[in-house]
Amino acid sequence: MFIRKTGIISLAMAVAAAGLTGCGASRESDTAAVTGGAKTSGKLSVVCTIFPEYDWVKQVMGDHADEANVTYLLSSGTDLHNYQPTASDIMSISSCDIFIHVGGESDKWVDDALDEAVNKDMQVIDLMELLGDSAKEEEIKEGMEAEEEEDGDDEVEYDEHVWLSLKNAKVVCSAISEALSKADPDNAADYSSSLDDYTKKLDDMDESFRAVTENAENKTLIFGDRFPFRYLFDDYGLDYYAAFIGCSAESEASFSTISFLSDKFNELECDTIFTIENSDKSIAEAVIRNSDRKDCTVAELNSIQSVSMNDVNSGVTYLSLMQQNCDVLAEYLG
Repeated sequence: MFIRKTGIISLAMAVAAAGLTGCGASRESDTAAVTGGAKTSGKLSVVCTIFPEYDWVKQVMGDHADEANVTYLLSSGTDLHNYQPTASDIMSISSCDIFIHVGGESDKWVDDALDEAVNKDMQVIDLMELLGDSAKEEEIKEGMEAEEEEDGDDEVEYDEHVWLSLKNAKVVCSAISEALSKADPDNAADYSSSLDDYTKKLDDMDESFRAVTENAENKTLIFGDRFPFRYLFDDYGLDYYAAFIGCSAESEASFSTISFLSDKFNELECDTIFTIENSDKSIAEAVIRNSDRKDCTVAELNSIQSVSMNDVNSGVTYLSLMQQNCDVLAEYLG
């Protein structure tokens, strides 16, 4: 798995320590997934770790988003698993009205950040905790590159890419609307109305995926890359083989993994191999070279976890990226 660089928290805490005092929530705790009370003062402040959360907040807030401070911590396009909070990030979290994060192994740093929070009325939405039993354990498929286990580490690892399920998106957006209404009750009716409108768009997107996948003859895809799409694939009955699990830190596949994927590529008579965004495509190209199917293409599905603010400013949204994925699947599945 990715090395969790939580040591940066200690330094950030030391820099931000002046003026910070306590509250907290975590996946392992018995606290509710949405906790806290009313808005503090001034502009409503919402801090989100990843892009889907940020976009969902904007969608549910509607016109009121311009009246609030909505912060997107990974706005440089950093991968969730590599993110290290700065002192400024810790300060933003400590005083915000609503904090939304994924939970799971990549967010181990959050517990310490929340322990030092100033705003004791802060509402915290932990996606993994909110989704409960809908959160899935990491799946080790046949042929995948083995992960190195740390000594004594027998903790169950969960797949953190919960935002790639439209069903999960609806649950989270409902929780966001609830939190916004508690923090800003004067505009609760508007948040509820925006939620209804956006839920309809999520339902329409779900129908688009079902139309593409329901009658497909070949529902198995080969990934020469990490595979963060389990929630998406499970929703629509798709199968896959991949080099690594979704949260893997590995970037080089062994000969046995390349050989296995190449054999599957031949067996399934695939004409396309898949990667995620920002891939150098080296593994995918190696699979093609070692297969009998040379005249093939490399296609990309977007895991929506490395979206920069430049992309946001150019009009990219959660739904536009999901539509992009739907279009790619439609071309492959025929």
